[in-house]
Amino acid sequence: MYTRLSKEISYALRHAPWEYELEMDEEGWVPIEQLLDALHRKNDWKNVTQGDIQQMINVSDKKRHEIIESRIRAFYGHSIPMKISKTQSRPPEILYHGTARRFMKSIMDNGLSPQSRQYVHLSRDIETAQSVGKRHDDKPCILIVDSLRAWNDGIAFYCGNEKVWLADTVPSSYIKEL
Repeated sequence: MYTRLSKEISYALRHAPWEYELEMDEEGWVPIEQLLDALHRKNDWKNVTQGDIQQMINVSDKKRHEIIESRIRAFYGHSIPMKISKTQSRPPEILYHGTARRFMKSIMDNGLSPQSRQYVHLSRDIETAQSVGKRHDDKPCILIVDSLRAWNDGIAFYCGNEKVWLADTVPSSYIKEL
């Protein structure tokens, strides 16, 4: 149940808040009562409670959402037209990015760009990067991003959660293959 609920809420908060009639602020926050009202209009979620949503967050190993007081938001992965505002943070020394082999030449020539998302997604650990890369290639390439050097050179980074970091772009001069 929690996996399905997480996917539903992720879709609502990251990709189609208008389909759920959600009023999102510039940081991606939505009143939780508004989300619950929208979910209750769907047969599968008529009885879902704030406690269920909190439990969904607690048991998830991916930490995609957070609740503070009476509001909820997705940490990352937004594809909506409105840019979700993030606060710059000093990244760890090294971050990783998993990608399909077919994208390597373009990345090494042009760097990492967000494509259809708002930010480039980077991982704190190789395992997460491999998991992400395997969505697009059964033998993904793992890139090492010299994130602290990039940060010191003026590249903006944002903390998504304890495993995911975000960047607007990462020039190829900060990237090497593992």
